[in-house]
Amino acid sequence: MITLRKITLENRRAIFNLEVAEEQRRFVASNLSSMASCYVLATNGGHPFPFAIYADEQPVGFVMITYGITGYEIPSIADDSYCILRLMIDEHHQNRGYGREAMIKALEFIHTFPAGPAKYCWISYGAENSAAKKLYESLGFRENGEICNNEPITVLEL
Repeated sequence: MITLRKITLENRRAIFNLEVAEEQRRFVASNLSSMASCYVLATNGGHPFPFAIYADEQPVGFVMITYGITGYEIPSIADDSYCILRLMIDEHHQNRGYGREAMIKALEFIHTFPAGPAKYCWISYGAENSAAKKLYESLGFRENGEICNNEPITVLEL
């Protein structure tokens, strides 16, 4: 069973040590870098929501949701929208459906509108990352034709 949990003093090191496979590292920042981004966003008017992804009692990944600003180039629909800025499953826990289940949990969280109302949730991904594209499309995300930081933007109407 997949759950999203707060990152705490007790679990932070385990989350920082999770990594994707070598060939996937060009697609996603490290969890430590992502947590640093959360701090910078939070102290500059952003709304980051970082979570550890657990399979039962085992940390297996990380997801970072933002609202509005992300600290990066953003698409035209980003204002008052949620973004799943980071999603990673550790290389030792991939191909078990955890990424899909984590996305479903992240979308459930987003539907509570924790930072305010929104019409959209968006995600960008590396154009050559076919696994990400397939996952996002299976959950209802559709490309909107925009490219930010050389990555296609996919959008889900909330």
